[in-house]
Amino acid sequence: MQEKTVVAMRNIGKTFPGVHALRDVDFTLRRSEIHALMGENGAGKSTLIKVLTGVYPRDSGQIYIDGSDKAVNIKSPREAQELGISPVYQEITLCPNLTVAENMFIGRGKYSFVNWGTMRKKAKDILDNLGIPARPIQQLANCSLAVQQMIAIARAVDMDCKALILDEPTSSLDDHEAVKLFTLMRGLKERGVGIVFVTHFLEQVYEVCDKITVLRNGELVGEYDIKNLPRVELVSKMMGKELGDLSKIDRKETGAAASEGELVYEADGLSSAAGVRPFNFQIRKGEVNGFTGLLGSGRSESIRAIFGADRVTGGVVRIHGKTVKINKPIDAMKNGIGYLPEDRKNDSIIADLSVRDNIILALQVMKGFFRPFTKTRAQAFADEYIQALNIKTASADTPVKSLSGGNQQKVILARWLLTHPKYLILDEPTRGIDIAVKVEIQKLVLRLAEEGMSVTFISSEIEEMLRTCSRLIVMRDRHVVGELKGGDMTQDKIMHTIAGGAAENA
Repeated sequence: MQEKTVVAMRNIGKTFPGVHALRDVDFTLRRSEIHALMGENGAGKSTLIKVLTGVYPRDSGQIYIDGSDKAVNIKSPREAQELGISPVYQEITLCPNLTVAENMFIGRGKYSFVNWGTMRKKAKDILDNLGIPARPIQQLANCSLAVQQMIAIARAVDMDCKALILDEPTSSLDDHEAVKLFTLMRGLKERGVGIVFVTHFLEQVYEVCDKITVLRNGELVGEYDIKNLPRVELVSKMMGKELGDLSKIDRKETGAAASEGELVYEADGLSSAAGVRPFNFQIRKGEVNGFTGLLGSGRSESIRAIFGADRVTGGVVRIHGKTVKINKPIDAMKNGIGYLPEDRKNDSIIADLSVRDNIILALQVMKGFFRPFTKTRAQAFADEYIQALNIKTASADTPVKSLSGGNQQKVILARWLLTHPKYLILDEPTRGIDIAVKVEIQKLVLRLAEEGMSVTFISSEIEEMLRTCSRLIVMRDRHVVGELKGGDMTQDKIMHTIAGGAAENA
């Protein structure tokens, strides 16, 4: 192994029941290097990190540390830490009710008493040395998120860290706070620390990183020097589509563009507490449009703002030309908007309730729980949509958790169709379901549009978007960077727009 190598992972394999999470993956981190680990959802990034930090045992492969030719077996996070491997996760795991100094040294003392003066002096030295704007006696809760992230990093670095893993460290930071974090990262790089930077923000990768390793579907796509990999090529490698290879795209004209149709929903300068930059958006009667972009681009956050699922911080909304306030989901529902969230298990199904109760839930909320439907009427609603959507269930009384993922998704679709929305938002409605049900849902979307419903459709699969949508809003780093329709709706054009332009390189 090379002497400057901090971590070398070779032929790493990891399997979970029914899933090959990693197959023969190589990854190399060197001293004084900021190395981006990139890939879409399910690419294997988190699994690789958990293998390196001892959270998961590897099934195959070897790990070498500090240029040694002798492989190590990392059995736990503590062993990883002893080898100089320190992760800092997206969710800050420090204690907000303790001081900065206490957070930096908690769990590290070997004695039964604490020398508070010495601890605070050491903390001050570390903070000053790293340029972190915080005082040792300051309560952590009073620090900004960026400073809290820096303190977590300082704690890791002070524990003889050779390899620092930053997992989505900027996801909750604004641009100014991210700049502060990057300054700290560059300072650590100069001190010889190797940094693994996991992020979905392309701009940040090209601003701060030296190398990029791309994973896709649990396999290594390649390692690249940042200066030799234009953004558009990075996007194509992450998505698994070569530029110009459009032979497999079978785009169908939906007949639902309705370019002259009535405006159903309009938003000007809409923004939310989830970090979505102000954007303008509209959809017409009978139109199917979609938000596209890499995972983390803000596509889901944008539609959550439309539905009021996240706190709206600005903007004007009009329904059929009339200005309305949509501050929470019930406001959207009463204005004829339905929303199927991306996370079916946590945000949609009520696992222990029956198929019938899950189907009528949204309509019951709109009516009010003090005015319940009769069982006869609720059963009629359920029977209608079980038949209409071909939901495979023993009966309407069956707990929804007993159904397959595809049939659970149909139950949630039935829930919203029962409210007869004018505008239906579907976020990843076909994720994790078999191909036959995917096709059923795509056909249903097009049929609903033909019947006059407006639909926003989001999918991680570009081909699915091209088959289903007549207009695409392209997002990058939580703001809208383009809009495509007609002849511009090609795979090449989408990837170029996500990357920031055909000629834009690092």
